[in-house]
Amino acid sequence: MSKRYRSFAEFYPFYLSQHQHKTCRILHYIGSSFVILLFGYVLLTQQWFLMLLLPVIGYGFAWIGHFVFEKNRPATFEYPLYSFIADWVMLYQAVIKRN
Repeated sequence: MSKRYRSFAEFYPFYLSQHQHKTCRILHYIGSSFVILLFGYVLLTQQWFLMLLLPVIGYGFAWIGHFVFEKNRPATFEYPLYSFIADWVMLYQAVIKRN
C-alpha cells in the first residue's frame, strides 16, 4: 500500500514529483484552461448539459500526459481530492508565480 498523506502540504511535493515531464505539465495546463473556458461558456449560455464535458476535458489532457509522456499512473486514482486541488495550485504557480 502506498503512503497516506495527512495534509495537502505533505501531498503536494509528491504530486509535483509525478509531473516532471514538461509536456505532461503543459497538457495539464491546457486541460485546466479549457475547463475554465468551458465553465464560463456554460454560465453564459446556460447549456448545463455541457458540464458533463468538464471532467472529460480536464482529466483527458492530464491522463494523456501521464500515460504517454510521464509514464506513470495519475495520482488522482488514489488521491482524487488532493490531486484536484493540486492541479489548480500547479496552474496558479505556472501562471502567477512562473514556477
